Amino acid sequence: MGLFSLFKPPIIDWPSKYAAREQRSDNTLLTSFYSSGLPAPTTPIEEIEFLAIDLETTGLNSQKDDIISIGVVPFTLDRVYLGHAREWMVKPRRKLSEESIVIHGITHSDIANAPDFTEIFPDLLKMMEGRIMVVHYLEIERTFLDKVFKSRVGEGFEFPVIDTMNIEEKVLKKSQKGFFNFRNSPEKISTRLALSRRRYGLPNYPPHHALTDAIATAELLQAQIAHYFNAKQEISQFWL
Repeated sequence: MGLFSLFKPPIIDWPSKYAAREQRSDNTLLTSFYSSGLPAPTTPIEEIEFLAIDLETTGLNSQKDDIISIGVVPFTLDRVYLGHAREWMVKPRRKLSEESIVIHGITHSDIANAPDFTEIFPDLLKMMEGRIMVVHYLEIERTFLDKVFKSRVGEGFEFPVIDTMNIEEKVLKKSQKGFFNFRNSPEKISTRLALSRRRYGLPNYPPHHALTDAIATAELLQAQIAHYFNAKQEISQFWL
């Protein structure tokens, strides 16, 4: 058993959600995506095919900001498939702010000839089919993708994710040292991607680049499972 074999987020019946979405969807590509299904909830996490995904956006408010780049990389607990990684630059429907340019380094000229999200989402869906998404802070990736699908396609978008930030927070709280620091330290331990990776001895990567952050997230999940969990644990204990 892993150190956190009893780690149990709320159990969500994602296969049933996909089946219901498939029946309700009016978009043929989304119908195809949902019909591809998911691994059974009882599938050991060591058998799962994942897709790490990271978004760069014009800001943090999904109601008024937009996606400007998407990076994805497929992986398993044993291997990251860099040769199958993809990255898309996307033209947002709002202007870039100076603040966002400073953070991610993407300028107006970088996106001048970029496609709209409607042109790339078929390829994105194909990458996502049958895989479990892995993100570092689901409120960005899942919320922004739901919003952009609503605005471009006319339908919302739901999918299960494993959130490495959520895992890191729970690991720290459950460990004796982590629990002490979380509750009593004047400064809460950071669960940002780079600092979380550092706790596992993973190398530093340049931040705020969609594909690099996706790769960093994939490696972080591999390290978290190896350190604290049992690879035989069911995927339903991890997805949100």
